[in-house]
Amino acid sequence: MSLSFKGKKVLRNFTLDVEWSIRNELAVLFGYSGAGKSMTLQMLAGLMAPDEGLIQLNGRVLFDNQAGIDLSPQKRSFGYVFQNLALFPHMTVKDNILYGAHGLGRDDRKQRAEEMIEQFMLSGLERKFPHEISGGQKQRVAFARALIRRPAALLLGEPFSACDNPLRIELQNFLQQVRRDFPIPVVLVTHDLTEALTLADKLIICVNGKVLQAGTPAEILNAPACPDVELLVNSSTMSLS
Repeated sequence: MSLSFKGKKVLRNFTLDVEWSIRNELAVLFGYSGAGKSMTLQMLAGLMAPDEGLIQLNGRVLFDNQAGIDLSPQKRSFGYVFQNLALFPHMTVKDNILYGAHGLGRDDRKQRAEEMIEQFMLSGLERKFPHEISGGQKQRVAFARALIRRPAALLLGEPFSACDNPLRIELQNFLQQVRRDFPIPVVLVTHDLTEALTLADKLIICVNGKVLQAGTPAEILNAPACPDVELLVNSSTMSLS
């Protein structure tokens, strides 16, 4: 399994120009707000097109401006958990999960929804609405919806950013369990260093629309590639103390 991204996007006051690749691992896009992390996720998902670039998932081309390829989000086989979770308030837990199963046959949708409800410890909550369940349960619903179609990769847009510390720790443990149950490439956006160091197999350092270094957390902490990486890591470490 592999996921590779090469993309350039020029906006009025910002230019994104990055390249990286991962295998079956959890990669964290880490950097300050405005570094281009969320924009990268949107381009991967097909919600925004690069001006130029090449995006491949398991050898399948999702975007290639030179070849005129730009697959729709529905054809890209990504699960996506948004920062605000994007649960539908008028839908029950079960219906929110089923929403992610569009395109599957009726029997498959029903069976997979039941599997997800059991796997994500949501039994008994099927008829509840989002405002009637806890923050941690909402997170589980969002993950179940993202994974019900058994995607080839999972994109996470800072899904834990609004959580208090005890819930954040609980959900980080939950994500590690998800990784064991769904061994696919995962890309997580965060500007929280503790979260990045806890979860990342591969840390991708983003600064001002560029990737300055990629490697294991230990490699980056022990040998920053440049002063900007060292400053980012040190300033993030100081904010934890």
